[in-house]
Amino acid sequence: MDDLVEFLIARISDDHHAYAYVAGTLGAGALLDSHLPMLDLIEQLANDCKAMDASDSRSAGLAHALRVLGQSYAEHPAYQQEWRP
Repeated sequence: MDDLVEFLIARISDDHHAYAYVAGTLGAGALLDSHLPMLDLIEQLANDCKAMDASDSRSAGLAHALRVLGQSYAEHPAYQQEWRP
């Protein structure tokens, strides 16, 4: 799970940089308004997972949620098929 969490955090960082570039060049405020809050929430979940003890009753559900969210990056070369839910 740690590999998936690190993968998601890296992709979210990449997306933040890409959206900042788009906003700077195109003024795409609507795109940022709709996507950046979602990226921030996914990043929060990934960080919560890193901090969560495996014995926490929420860990299995959170792991599944991150696997589902990770599928949006399935075309990325670093995505691993074993992360699929």
